[in-house]
Amino acid sequence: MSGAKRIWADVYELGGAYLTDPKDCAVFMIVNSLGEVIMIDCGAGPSATLILRMIQDTGFDPKKIVALVLTHGHIDHIGGAAAIKKASGCKIIAHELDADAIEGRNMNKTAAQWYGLEYEPVKIDDVLKGDYESRKFGDIELHLLHTPGHTPGSISAYLDRRDKRILFGQDIHGPFDANTFGSNEEHWRLSMRKLQALNADILCEGHFGVYQGRDNVQRYIEHYLESM
Repeated sequence: MSGAKRIWADVYELGGAYLTDPKDCAVFMIVNSLGEVIMIDCGAGPSATLILRMIQDTGFDPKKIVALVLTHGHIDHIGGAAAIKKASGCKIIAHELDADAIEGRNMNKTAAQWYGLEYEPVKIDDVLKGDYESRKFGDIELHLLHTPGHTPGSISAYLDRRDKRILFGQDIHGPFDANTFGSNEEHWRLSMRKLQALNADILCEGHFGVYQGRDNVQRYIEHYLESM
């Protein structure tokens, strides 16, 4: 493994089905001018040690992970959180509406059984409650949008970096399960319109790659809106 894939400026892809483990979502990191690392999701769990090594192999210090943003409560996105927290002492950031899954009060909502995995719950240190909040990490300002639909507490993150807007829109494609996960397609459609209104230059999606260029980002989101 040669390290993370650089997407733009100080934004990297750390993990995913073709980088770390077939069960992993796409895992991203942002590095600020102090060398501090902000992670977006962390994979399903078994690959946590590999993801930490990917950070190190790319020239950064895993102990300088200051924040781990969990975009929603499914195990392919949160399974490595306990290991990442133990290795770095980072803050866990997530929305209150997915706290039951992340903090282990409702294990069905994690989809751990779907993946045949055990989930080690973590406490959310920084609980998001509104439709929009932002957090500053040195010279990085990360914008956090509540984008429910896939799950009630799904969030998307974006930042502006060197004349580009980079959007982390995990699991734009769904899937939806109202009974198990509290999915809501009407809420999802409204959330997708929010994301389109951002006019992002780069989309880092949760499972299906990185899309460059505003037209490509818009087409990707519109494709799912039209197909549902």
